[in-house]
Amino acid sequence: MMWRVLYSLLWWLATPFIRRYLRRRGQKAPAYLAHWDERFGRAAPSGRQGVIWIHAVSVGETRAALPLIHALRTRWQDAPLLITQMTPTGRACAEALYGDIAEIRYLPYDYPKAVRAFLRAYRPRFGVLMETELWPNLIAAADHLAVPLFLANARLSDKSYRGYRRFIGLIRPALRQLTAIAAQTAEDAARLAALGAAEPQVCGNTKYDITPPAEQAQLGVMFKQRLGDRPVVVCASTREGEEALILAAWRANASSALLVMVPRHPERFSEVAELAQSQGFKVQMRGDEQPVSPDTQVWVGDSMGEMFAYYHAADLVFIGGSLLPLGGQNLIEPASVGKPVLIGPSCFNFSDASQKAFDCGAARQVADAKELVVVIKQLLADTESRQRMGLAGLAFSQMHRGASQRIVALIDARLSDGE
Repeated sequence: MMWRVLYSLLWWLATPFIRRYLRRRGQKAPAYLAHWDERFGRAAPSGRQGVIWIHAVSVGETRAALPLIHALRTRWQDAPLLITQMTPTGRACAEALYGDIAEIRYLPYDYPKAVRAFLRAYRPRFGVLMETELWPNLIAAADHLAVPLFLANARLSDKSYRGYRRFIGLIRPALRQLTAIAAQTAEDAARLAALGAAEPQVCGNTKYDITPPAEQAQLGVMFKQRLGDRPVVVCASTREGEEALILAAWRANASSALLVMVPRHPERFSEVAELAQSQGFKVQMRGDEQPVSPDTQVWVGDSMGEMFAYYHAADLVFIGGSLLPLGGQNLIEPASVGKPVLIGPSCFNFSDASQKAFDCGAARQVADAKELVVVIKQLLADTESRQRMGLAGLAFSQMHRGASQRIVALIDARLSDGE
């Protein structure tokens, strides 16, 4: 209890800094300035109660929830849906994916009064926290109000485990108040158990259950028509600092392929285009809706919700967030459309999926940007190797499906036990 009192006090003390952070982020991304009432627990709810509530912090978790949400709707067809996020990009993704079937809003920050008011307003039938969303005050309030709360698609890297160990007095009670935990892997389950979780179940990763949307394949064909006959290399979900490394290596080891850069955060679209131009590249933007000139070297993907289309248009895909020590991003999606995948040295956020992809030949790991460009040129000259990697990716993405149904079965069983 003392740990949670201190934790709550820190939230109150941090409030001015949180507001300042939102204002500063809002200078580049105005969406951060919207819906403050929801973030601080002062928004009027819709009035719908008995919702099935899914919390997915940002874009990756929101997309990963898609097959699970379909499975939940199949099982509980009459229940209204509430989907919450913490980031503007996550909210925009949720609006695009679920806006016609669910209420979308921000989850309040973890102030005790705010999260209690949120739960009382909606009285969820049950809640699902995606991946590693451990908010002690929220979990304690759900336990107090008898709202069953599940941690689904749970993952915990060794780095995160070591961080949580420092606050074991706060984290252990939160984990024990959850109704059940569905972990991605046995390693994730073991780390959660070591922190105090009671019998986490291994259910797999819902990202494998995502079916590439047909409309994205059609858009990918349109992209390819705009891009012309050149080979296309997509650098997906790149993070700040990575683009400069890739562009410098690309310049030093020139390729005739078109380099497509899709930054992870939309506020950086223009920044990346300006960076490429400053290094002497001819640049076009996806948003100009124009055919790509034969002498254009870099095409910046300045759009949201179209990643599968970029993958369909690619001959080769590099997964961002992996050249710097950021843990990587989702490699399953490009593999699921049969594209060869390259990953940098940092992939701790997707360590299990990455290792499985390496083992079956669906992906290759590179040490740095220089090696990345060398391997790109080798693979673009070797059609047979790219085809083998693509076929291995299709098999890899299909082999591990079924997590969403296993999670729903776990939720159903625990709810039945509690009746």
